[in-house]
Amino acid sequence: MDRKIPDFSGTWKMKSSENFEELLKALGVNVMLRKIAVAAASKPSVEITQDGETLSIKTSTSVRTTHVTFTVGEEFSETTVDGRPCTSFPRWETDSKISCEQTLQKGEGPKTAWTRELTNDGELILTMTADDVVCTRVYIRE
Repeated sequence: MDRKIPDFSGTWKMKSSENFEELLKALGVNVMLRKIAVAAASKPSVEITQDGETLSIKTSTSVRTTHVTFTVGEEFSETTVDGRPCTSFPRWETDSKISCEQTLQKGEGPKTAWTRELTNDGELILTMTADDVVCTRVYIRE
């Protein structure tokens, strides 16, 4: 039973964002850094390359660039939105949606997770959560 793996690859630009500042606030990011992060992250460029179930995601803003590579179904190390090291476990939630729970490698903090989903109309929806705060960012292919 082979299933078709969705194609996340491409260069994506953000179409909309909801609750990003609230997410940072829930993570305990101070006001000054929140303002800088919100401004910088208002027009991120996201490049995704994909080889089967292995994805490489590079997110660039005017302040920083993050790069993460992972294979769905395999644990990997990354950092939370606020920069804390965590262990992540991505899995297929549906045929077109990857969900990932993050576990802090040390210290305490809100429970964090993310999902990436391709919609039927070709949008990429990224959701990030910190406890019960949900940030939704919608991207379109360039």
